[in-house]
Amino acid sequence: MVLEAVEVSVWKSSMEKNLGTSKEQPIFTTRAHVFQIDPNTKKNWVPASKQAVTVSYFYDVTRNSYRIISVDGAKVIINSTITPNMTFTKTSQKFGQWADSRANTVFGLGFSSEQQLTKFAEKFQEVKEAARLARDKSQEKIETSSNHSQASSINGTDDEKASSAGPANTHLKSENNKLKIALTQSAANVKKWEIELQTLRESNARLTTALQDSSASVEQWKRQFSLCHDENDRLRNKIDELEEQCSEINREKEKNTQLKRRIEELELELREKETELTDLRKQSEIIPQLMSECEYVSEKLEAAERDNQNLEDKVRSLKTDMEESKYRQRHLKVELKSFLEVLDGKIDDLHNFRRGLSKLGADN
Repeated sequence: MVLEAVEVSVWKSSMEKNLGTSKEQPIFTTRAHVFQIDPNTKKNWVPASKQAVTVSYFYDVTRNSYRIISVDGAKVIINSTITPNMTFTKTSQKFGQWADSRANTVFGLGFSSEQQLTKFAEKFQEVKEAARLARDKSQEKIETSSNHSQASSINGTDDEKASSAGPANTHLKSENNKLKIALTQSAANVKKWEIELQTLRESNARLTTALQDSSASVEQWKRQFSLCHDENDRLRNKIDELEEQCSEINREKEKNTQLKRRIEELELELREKETELTDLRKQSEIIPQLMSECEYVSEKLEAAERDNQNLEDKVRSLKTDMEESKYRQRHLKVELKSFLEVLDGKIDDLHNFRRGLSKLGADN
């Protein structure tokens, strides 16, 4: 609470320095983020403050007028005189806007809650009605002055006919001339107000068209976001499938490793058998006289050859299985690479779309 009081005190001092208005008093104060419409596109919002600033309604007792004023540091970012023709529009739950034809811009306020927006809008309507009453009273005073001027003019003419020239007659002429000047200025002001009213109507029509275009653009972005969201879900599912395929590839690699180890074991066993076969052949050459042993060795040799043949058949079968596994692995790698290229393209498109969507959200 102490910090808030200090902040308000500093803000009031800044207001007095920037606006020089001791006759104006704040009648309502709130905090909001301030935006102005882009003067080039008439669609996008440009932030006027980096953070939430104080926004206040001021009443000028001397001029009987109302203004919305906001200061960011030493810079006046809102100085809008409220007229009966202005309208405050709620465009969302926490955002509202109004057009100021004198400043030739549209102001937007972003509040932290819907309640603050509602209070500001109600105060805008109240001040607008007060400005209308002040304008009506001003017109009544002008009409009364005009009638009084005409009556004074007629009375002055009768006095000229009824009396001789004198100080009183001179004073009446002076008053009559002043009233004529006031009447002329009043007519000029009425014409000026009519022109300003027409300008406000044209500005309101342009702002309504810009608001409709902005709403249509937001709807289009929402549809595109929904489509991209669905595409993202589909790509996520595809990634899950690819991860499963990668798991299968890893299992195939592990299987190939096991097959390689098995082949090495069989080759080692084959070499041992060949060594054993060589030894048996040497023994058969060294001991030719032992026919029985030779026959036994021959039978053993034949059995070993059959085993060798079986082992070679197994080796060939394992090599064939390994070649098939390598072929499947290469095929899966090619498919995975192709899909990852498509996936990278889709992800880049999705990132570009998200940046566009973030930019639009920041603008709004």
